[in-house]
Order: sequence, then structure tokens, then C-alpha cells
Amino acid sequence: MTVGEFLNEATATLKQAGVESPRLDTLILLEDALKEDRAVILAYLENELPEPTLTDLRNKIKARAQQIPLAYIRGHAPFYGREFFVTEHVLVPRPETEAMITLLVTHAPKHVQHIADIGSGSGCLGITAALELQEAGHAKPHTHLYDTSESALEVAAHNIERHRLEHACIHQRDLLHDIIEHPDVILANLPYVPEHLEINAGAKHEPAEAIFSGADGLDHYKRFWREAGELAHQPQLIITESLPSQHHVNAELARAAGFYLTDSEGFAQAFAPLTD
Repeated sequence: MTVGEFLNEATATLKQAGVESPRLDTLILLEDALKEDRAVILAYLENELPEPTLTDLRNKIKARAQQIPLAYIRGHAPFYGREFFVTEHVLVPRPETEAMITLLVTHAPKHVQHIADIGSGSGCLGITAALELQEAGHAKPHTHLYDTSESALEVAAHNIERHRLEHACIHQRDLLHDIIEHPDVILANLPYVPEHLEINAGAKHEPAEAIFSGADGLDHYKRFWREAGELAHQPQLIITESLPSQHHVNAELARAAGFYLTDSEGFAQAFAPLTD
């Protein structure tokens, strides 16, 4: 079978399965398999696909037709200009989460020694935060990735190694309970989807415990802010992600814990400690 014939066949299969971008997804998988740029692939559609490559590609198209996220099939996903290893044990990094990094770079304290990524999943947020602060001229911060899932932390550890991040470690902890360092910055992209809300077909393949959080979607944040208010050493900056419709309530929870809203962008909010 030629590349062009496979492209047409796979695109039709994915389109029939209701995948949103059937041709693009097929081209991405072809790029991975052939290790060629898309322009080169499209210029040589008459090239024959080796049988082992064709078999592997058809298996991946079959998985994609079942709405399995493309990132899981490929084994990696982009975030803020970098690639991160992902498995079905972590959420797929999302473009809207990049706003948290934008707020961090804008509002970072002058000296950031410790970063805590709470509910880190793949670690893309905490790792990116450390790397972006370094690129902005900050000294290399100590980066701590926290999650309750051992499988997620294994993915995070892989990404720490992949990005050669110094002074980084993982901890199996629940939110801020027994946090082991005094973070200057806390990043918290916690579950925030109300349990009754319908999610798309792809998200149904992701870990539900990383998505849903009670009737209003704020169970995790209610506990997070209570624990934040009890910290002996208050962080200088806390950045969270939630639905824009939840931002008002999230800000009220933060204020009750001793933090006020300083800025927001998209799904992200930045908080600083209240001062007398």
C-alpha cells in the first residue's frame, strides 16, 4: 500500500468514527512512523509503506478510532514548546494550562527557591515552570512534584530525566498534607469538573480521579485552600486552574485562606498572601 492510499483509508476510518481531525491525526502518525516532515510525506504519496510499518499504523488508527487520545497512542504530547512523555495514568497536557505558566512568568517573586506542583500528573507544569524561570534569569529552583498516584509519579520522574531538570524530585502526597519544603510558588491544577458534567469521548479514556471533583467540581480546591491557610510558611504565589465559571468561588475560598486574587488569564488564576 502506498502512503497516499493509507492516508485516504485511515482518514476515512477516523472520519466515520467521529474523530474531529481525521486527516491531521493520520498525518501526525505518518510523521512519527516515517520520521519525515509532513511536507515530504505529501510530496511522495506514491511511496510504498513497508509491511511492518503499515501494520503498526493500522493498529494505531484502530486505537484512535476508539477515541483513545492521540497523545496516548504516540506516547508524548506538547506543552509550552516542549514534549512530555505521557501514559494513560496521567492527563494529556492541555493548551489552556499554559496560561498558568504565563501568569507565573509575569508574577514570579524575585527569588524562587522552591516550586511545588500539587497534583503534578506528568509533571509538565512544574518542570516547565522551573525551566521557564531559569530562562528568565532565576537561579535554578528546587522543584517538587506531588501526586497521590504512584503511576503518575513514575511518568513525572521520566519527564524530569527527559528534560534534565536539576534539583527536582517527586513525592507521593495528598494535596498539601505533610508537604516537606517551604515553597515560594505553588502550582495547583487540581480536578475541577463537576461529576454530572458530560466530557468528550477522548477525556473518558483519561483518569477520572484527575478530572472530577464532586457536585460543583470544587471539592479538591475547598480542601486545598483550607490546607493552604494552615501552612506555617505562606507561599508568595499560588496559581490554580479551574473553569472560568468557578473563578469567583475559587477566589472566595482563597481569600478565606488568607490569599487574594492578583491576576487571571483563561482558566488560570494567580493569588498572593493578604497583608495587614
